Amino acid sequence: MAMTAIGFIGLGVMGGPMAANLVKAGFEVTGYNRSPEKTQRLVAAGGRGAASAAEAVEGADVVITMLPDSPDVESVLLGSGDDGVIARLAAGTTVVDMSTIRPDVARSLAAAGAQRGVGVLDAPVSGGEQGAIDATLSVMAGGDAATFEAARPVLDAVGKTIVHVGPAGAGQTVKAANQLIVGGTLQLVAEALVFLDAHGVDRARAVEVLAGGLAGSAVLDRKAPAMLAANFRPGFRVDLHHKDLGIVTAAAREAGVAIPVGALVATLMGSLRAQGHGDHDHGALLLQVERLSGRASA
Repeated sequence: MAMTAIGFIGLGVMGGPMAANLVKAGFEVTGYNRSPEKTQRLVAAGGRGAASAAEAVEGADVVITMLPDSPDVESVLLGSGDDGVIARLAAGTTVVDMSTIRPDVARSLAAAGAQRGVGVLDAPVSGGEQGAIDATLSVMAGGDAATFEAARPVLDAVGKTIVHVGPAGAGQTVKAANQLIVGGTLQLVAEALVFLDAHGVDRARAVEVLAGGLAGSAVLDRKAPAMLAANFRPGFRVDLHHKDLGIVTAAAREAGVAIPVGALVATLMGSLRAQGHGDHDHGALLLQVERLSGRASA
């Protein structure tokens, strides 16, 4: 069956532009967000607005959720039983949860969907706000292979690198690894910038040459310019990366895996959040390194 009608729940920094790109790709998109003004942005982009999650998914072939945390996704998809979204869907509908949540929760959602004949994919993304706007996100999908292939046209409309990484929960496990790498790299970029500044080196020129060598990375390319400009308007908030690193450390402990550097970065991210920077971009790790080095501007 050609999937054309999409119910999209969660139209925030990432979900809003993703839903708009689905409209551009020719899908019929009905969106819902707790903040009505974000729903109106989708309407302005050519989509439809809904007053509730239940209304958004009515008649949908595919349901996409893009929500902050595991409890939010569970509340929307499972509810307290018959009031959850999954219970309202017809057999054969596909749910694609693109939030970043715990792998064990992703597995439980897939099991709940299977009981009702609803396919559930955990398909978190990486690429940040700009990737969502440009439809160049990396999508790491876990779940049934046939369900993934059926949903592929939808995923292609929001991302550039689309990979089925394994069974239910695998997508969230890969995303946890992604957040581990991104967090660690950001911390080292912050340390390098403070180190360069302490030695009086032109940091912009240093970043230019570093980006062309082995130290180059997407994190350096996308985050260093804003960090150099002390622009911490959130593309990805400290609060969310703190949550994600909590997922990483819990999953590592469950598997008996040592992540000493990751655990330290999780502590530093938590400290940054405790200092009141939760709403800043995670590049604000720079502020903490400056403070620890006695080089804070204020």
